[in-house]
Amino acid sequence: MNMDIIKNPDFKQWLVNLKSRIRQSQLKAAIKVNEEMLRLYWELGHDIAVRQMDAVWGSGFFEQVSKELKAEFPDMKGFSATNLKYCKYFFQFYSQDKLIRQQIVDETALFRPQLGDKLQFVENKEDIIRPQTGDKFNSNSLFLMPWGHHKCIIDKCKSVHEALFYVQKTIKNGWSRSVLINFIEADLYHSQGKAITNFDRLLPNVQSELAKETLKDPYNFDFLTMTENYKEKELEDALIENITKFLLELGQGFAYLGKQYPILIGNKTRNIDLLFYHLELRCYVVIELKIKEFEPEYTGKLGYYITAVNHQLKKDIDNPTIGILIVKKKDNIEAQYSLESSSQPIGISEYTLSKLLPENFKSSLPSIEEIERELNKEEPCSP
Repeated sequence: MNMDIIKNPDFKQWLVNLKSRIRQSQLKAAIKVNEEMLRLYWELGHDIAVRQMDAVWGSGFFEQVSKELKAEFPDMKGFSATNLKYCKYFFQFYSQDKLIRQQIVDETALFRPQLGDKLQFVENKEDIIRPQTGDKFNSNSLFLMPWGHHKCIIDKCKSVHEALFYVQKTIKNGWSRSVLINFIEADLYHSQGKAITNFDRLLPNVQSELAKETLKDPYNFDFLTMTENYKEKELEDALIENITKFLLELGQGFAYLGKQYPILIGNKTRNIDLLFYHLELRCYVVIELKIKEFEPEYTGKLGYYITAVNHQLKKDIDNPTIGILIVKKKDNIEAQYSLESSSQPIGISEYTLSKLLPENFKSSLPSIEEIERELNKEEPCSP
């Protein structure tokens, strides 16, 4: 074997590119297989629902079909009685009134499921309402997401609007099933983009929309265990100790840079509660945490930090720094007035924290420093 070829940089680079193309081909093939499988499930669900097969042939229908398909296709998965029922639910769920125009179903006939699995023929496609999920939704996207994700969405989502929201987010961000479940349980659909902001006034349109979508109201910090009388630093420390869960609650794209981040302003060093960089917004994000109700001066202080970050950290390639003020409670009118007087882009959200230890329990526990002091005490000499 000619060993010189292994050392040749052109050959090595070509080999790297070849391996990359093979992996991409494997990924495309897997996506295509998943798409064809979901289309099969859709058509199967369509047949069962439209012909009301389970009602016509009785309670043993799913078990009998499952038995026949498993016998005929022993190497294929997905033909359990339970999964066949999910195929029916899959079709019915996304065929409801508020689904976008159906490219999936026959172009000349759409079906709209009603209560009791009764299906009504729809003659006019324009009667179907498009869901308000942000970008125009292509129904073919339903087939780009793994089946296990779909079953979670069908089980947990109350409307097609909500389901399509999570379908879009999953495809866009590549969420695993566990991440998807976390966001559904945290009710991202109802909380995302609901914060009070001045982004429309101070940011370009594209960045403003993305920034608003990034914010939630409220943020759910139920993964923390606190006492009733927790202090601001205790909340901050608890969030940092649970930084992975905190980042998950913040949403996709946040990169953590530090807590009590020091920044020199004039002759004084100021400390920013939490500093992040958002990879999609391409900007620094300053977060201030307040355990009390909103006060107008909080906005002024956060704007002061944003200005400092823009002067000292922001590069020309970065977008304007934004701020997120997270408070225990806010009056929306008061918050809006405060933001109208601010020259910096800021969003104001509340947080929820329901998992509390009994009052004063945490404060009664020794700190790490106290434990270390006790361990390092010298034992008295024996007489």
